[in-house]
Amino acid sequence: MSVRSSSSAAPGRTGARRAADRPAALGRTVAAAGAGLVLALLVLVVVRLPWAGDLGMHAATVQRLRHGPLDPGNPLVDADTPSPYYSPWMLLLGAVARLSGLSVFVVLRLAAAAGLALLVTGVWRYVRTLSAHRAAPALALLSLLLLWGTTPFLWSGFPGLHSLALTVSYPSTFTLGLAFHLWAWLTGALRRGAGWPEWLGLGVLWGVILLCHQFSGVVATAGAVATVLAARRPGRAVWPRLGAGVLVGAVVLWVWPYYDFFALFGAGGGLERVHRVLYGHPAARFGLVLLGVAALVPRGWRDRRDPLVLFFALGVVVVGAGWLSGHYSWGRALPAVVIPAQLAVVLEAVGAGRRWLRAGWTVLLAGGLLVGGWAQAGTLGYVVPRGALPAAVEDRYRPPWTGYHWITPWVRYGDVVMAEGRSARQIPAYGAYTVAPGYPDFFLADEERRGAATRAYFEERTPSSVRRGIEREYGVRWVVDGSGALGDAGLREVARGPEGQVLYAVP
Repeated sequence: MSVRSSSSAAPGRTGARRAADRPAALGRTVAAAGAGLVLALLVLVVVRLPWAGDLGMHAATVQRLRHGPLDPGNPLVDADTPSPYYSPWMLLLGAVARLSGLSVFVVLRLAAAAGLALLVTGVWRYVRTLSAHRAAPALALLSLLLLWGTTPFLWSGFPGLHSLALTVSYPSTFTLGLAFHLWAWLTGALRRGAGWPEWLGLGVLWGVILLCHQFSGVVATAGAVATVLAARRPGRAVWPRLGAGVLVGAVVLWVWPYYDFFALFGAGGGLERVHRVLYGHPAARFGLVLLGVAALVPRGWRDRRDPLVLFFALGVVVVGAGWLSGHYSWGRALPAVVIPAQLAVVLEAVGAGRRWLRAGWTVLLAGGLLVGGWAQAGTLGYVVPRGALPAAVEDRYRPPWTGYHWITPWVRYGDVVMAEGRSARQIPAYGAYTVAPGYPDFFLADEERRGAATRAYFEERTPSSVRRGIEREYGVRWVVDGSGALGDAGLREVARGPEGQVLYAVP
């Protein structure tokens, strides 16, 4: 009789378990579908490759490495200086462009695809070290892309959906993907007691990350330090191997021939002015991240050595120190604050102890993702015709730049073009140089003098004799002007472009 009772109870328990599993399975399906749709949108953006921000700098870097891989010179101006943009990743892209004959913009599309793939797989691997829940990686991707604020914040190294749409081809995306892989690899090495070769490989990867994008390298380092501090009884053998890995990484930084990594610690001035904006409007840009900050509280209560809690604390220290000291470029470490919080709320939603707690976190996470997705809905404008977008979405769309293909029938590789503002940030992408760099350049000793010469050239009251002297000093062959101030400056009009811009030939 007891046997009959046991056999009759088993189907009931199995049915209850299946019923309990249905919501979890539905949640996994919804999370996977949502992540798939967002990633499909980003793939379409890669095909379009909208231009805004620093794309011109990275295209110019590939141009120089394509034409002169051993001695590329300054990427923006005709000067023989090193540049921190000449990283291992950009050297590889330059080699691809040189060997394949593909255009720089096609190569940057390939870079975008590779960077996106590396970021997705890196997030997947790292989240797997934090949770075995099958929905956690997909939810983590959605959280990293959407859980930011009510106003999209566009900056390289900040993987919000709208920001990533404009920076997916940048080295920062590739580097952040490497960082996630570093954290996953490091976590595994600590858990399984890895040998010397693996630790030395981790050191090489750490050095490459810092060379490829220094700011994302700081984020990667903070995450790695948090991972080590959170390790449980790593064993005595780990510490000498860890030290050897750090030493190998430092050697990689020291021997890299294209620029002096350690000289960057002396950068400041214009760099700090540019980055002060990072500390503005925190509620609008990062307000939804407060959900993750709240999720870090119970994690820290349960385990003071929780890796995400330590990661968040290190990020707060760096970013806070930048604000207090006036080193606003340290604000580029903000992803070290945001990323652990974004992951924490996901882990609470899938792994909090009681069912009602998980349900509460799930509702909060879903609401945050919906609000964040609506805030970044303007990303659709990069793949959908603007006329097909609802007015409310179109208002959130930021039109990309048009570029300077229209000057290429006349301006050749290596020609010097006098330009200012946005023009100076885009023209080097096509192989030409400008007189003043469109971006702060720590290694260019006469940067201020070049900037002063450019301002004087476009000043309406500047005598023609002064302009001719500037042209001779810097070897200027062409001038691009959109202000109309040079109509009678003794230049020959060659072509007209969008937004009233004119290409002039220097006599």
